[in-house]
This record gives sequence, structure tokens and C-alpha cells, in this order.
Amino acid sequence: MEKENEFREKVDKIIKKDPRYKPQSYAFVMGALDYTLGKLEKPRHITGRELLEGIKELAKEEFGPTAKLVFEHWGIKTTEDFGNIVFNLVEAGIMSKTEEDSIEDFKEVFDFTEEFEGKYQMKVDKERLK
Repeated sequence: MEKENEFREKVDKIIKKDPRYKPQSYAFVMGALDYTLGKLEKPRHITGRELLEGIKELAKEEFGPTAKLVFEHWGIKTTEDFGNIVFNLVEAGIMSKTEEDSIEDFKEVFDFTEEFEGKYQMKVDKERLK
């Protein structure tokens, strides 16, 4: 509980400096980091592109075809917005980065419309349709 409160306080400070993104976006990125790290055989630093893959997978699982709308509501329109969130978290001391990590790692990695609307497939239980 204390860590949650500390996280919220840090996010509140971030938002005062950079109000572009809603608090939920920061919590989602942290969840996506945990999700992505959980898929590794052993813990290690992940790249921006690896994090974006985790973000994409988790968004599809959690939000399905509404993922793009959820992100837009949070102020996120491009993969670079996730980079801005990550680097805000780094600056706040919540996440870490290496010398090789850059905001450039998040630029134009995938298109939200294509990934969250164009490639989304609904699973249909054919037995229930009979």
C-alpha cells in the first residue's frame, strides 16, 4: 500500500510537469513492464521495442478492440507517447534506463489503427452459433 501511495505521489508530480497523459497510462505502462518481464526466461533489462510489444499484447488482452480508444482517452496516440511516459517514469526514479536507451526507440514502431483495429480478430464460439 505504501508503494502504491508513493507511486501515485510521483505520478502526480509528473502530471503537474507534463499533463499530456492521464495517471492510468503510467499505471498501465508499469503493468506492461511487469507483463513483459514475466514472459522472459530470466530477468534482464528490456528495450523500448520489447516494452512496446508487451504494451501491445497486454492492451489487446485487457481492452480488446477498444484499446485505441482507451489510449486516446489517456492522451496516447502514438508509440512515441509511450516513450514519453517511460522517460517521465525514468526521470521520476520509478523506471531505469541504460545508456543505449533513447526516446528514438519508441518512434513510429507501429500504427495504433492497424494494430488495434485492423489486426484485431474476435474469437467466435461456433458451437454457440448453431
